Amino acid sequence: MAKRAAAAAIALVCCVIAGARAPAAAQITEAGLDRFESQKRSVVLADRLRLAYLDIGPRQARPLLLIHGYTDSSRDWAPLAPLLEGHYRLIIVDLRGHGSSDKPPCCYSRFDFAYDLKLLLDSLHIATCDVAGHSLGSLVAQAFAAMWPEATRRLILISSTGTSFAPAAAGSALDTTAPVPSWLAGVARLRDPIDPDSPFMREWWQQSIAINPEFFSRRQRRDAAAIPAAIWRAIADQSLLGVDLRPMLSYVKAPTLLIWGGQDTLATAAGRKALQVGIQGAQVHDFPALGHDLFWQDPAAVASLISQFLDGK
Repeated sequence: MAKRAAAAAIALVCCVIAGARAPAAAQITEAGLDRFESQKRSVVLADRLRLAYLDIGPRQARPLLLIHGYTDSSRDWAPLAPLLEGHYRLIIVDLRGHGSSDKPPCCYSRFDFAYDLKLLLDSLHIATCDVAGHSLGSLVAQAFAAMWPEATRRLILISSTGTSFAPAAAGSALDTTAPVPSWLAGVARLRDPIDPDSPFMREWWQQSIAINPEFFSRRQRRDAAAIPAAIWRAIADQSLLGVDLRPMLSYVKAPTLLIWGGQDTLATAAGRKALQVGIQGAQVHDFPALGHDLFWQDPAAVASLISQFLDGK
């Protein structure tokens, strides 16, 4: 998820870094990232949309679908993948509109994203898998698990919410007339072509620049700049704002793990409570010192937690 810090309300695409923890993602080398990205392939789905993805790890292993956040790509998971690929078959996607996938003018709701993923899994002859999503990707994962419970073995929601990222009073119905949050104001002003090194883009990715090696965040800015401005806005309008996730949470039947960073101000108390109430029996783990992008800050700890949950420990 793109990272833009705001003074009063941190953007959906930010994280808060607490303490003096060294950036764990610095262990990634540029050659290693090149190898990771060289494994990307694409498929034309049954709806004729071309979706890019990685398929790594043992083919006989249990599949784990990894879904990235807003304006990110499959690269989002590069710090975590080496810690998981020996045990799971990782299916790591570029959502429509992102990365190397097609960028059609329509449509960008969480249901559109989820349907693409179901078609991808069908094309790979994967009937059931574990599903993990981060931020926007966690909303897509919620929709996938709700619509195809038979295809979802276990569900992991990272830096997620059960309400919406639109401003609303805790416990209230969403106010769709609420003003656009401050972090979205710059997106509303975006015009093509987008300069990946513009002040806007460097602010948008401010936290990634602080956590990740320069070559990593540079590629993020490049790929995000290739997303047309209209699609930036479409994703925000259709998936992040003005939606209420609560009505569908009861349809999630898979054993679920909710992972949050204690310093993540985007996942509000109301959003966290809604998920815990809406998904019966969900397990919860909080990393007190970490923020929104916690698997960049401490990939080893997050990978260990994911493995324990998926293996039923």
